[in-house]
Amino acid sequence: MKLVILGLLLERNMHPYEIMIVMKERSMDRITKMQMGSLYYAVDKLAKEAHIEAVEVIRSSDRPDKTIYRITAKGKTLFEQLILQQIKKNEPVYHPLYMALAMSRHVDQDKVERLLAERIRETEHQVNLAYQVYEEHIAIVPRSALHLMYGRYEHSLVELKWLKRLYEDVAARRLSEVGSPLDLS
Repeated sequence: MKLVILGLLLERNMHPYEIMIVMKERSMDRITKMQMGSLYYAVDKLAKEAHIEAVEVIRSSDRPDKTIYRITAKGKTLFEQLILQQIKKNEPVYHPLYMALAMSRHVDQDKVERLLAERIRETEHQVNLAYQVYEEHIAIVPRSALHLMYGRYEHSLVELKWLKRLYEDVAARRLSEVGSPLDLS
């Protein structure tokens, strides 16, 4: 969350709500867990640590005050450190379906089949949405953001292919089979 806040403040000074809007416009809420409370908490923490500073407070009689923030030199240093840490990180993927999949042969296969069909439909929607987000942003975001958006699209495509292959085995009731390789064509 800190990395996103600092990065967006590098683009322009913003109020936390604006940061959330930009995150949603760029579909960043699909690649990180985002809650309004944690956004405001992170902004407060960054401000207390002098990584960002208030530049303006917009007062309104019918709304709470809006504080506009900008990134500081200290914040730029932290931002670079966070970026480099994330690029260096190479963590294994823990997919929530992996453990369920390992044990799924022990439950009603009709239920598994129905749920997988539903999940495939949802993933097809995610694939289409990810590509649409990429296309809509080509003219308005830097290439670094386009790589993120297209990467999300490609990950969704791989997930869809994997789910469809799994569905075929479930539909054919082959999950308990031993000794036969997967059909990877």
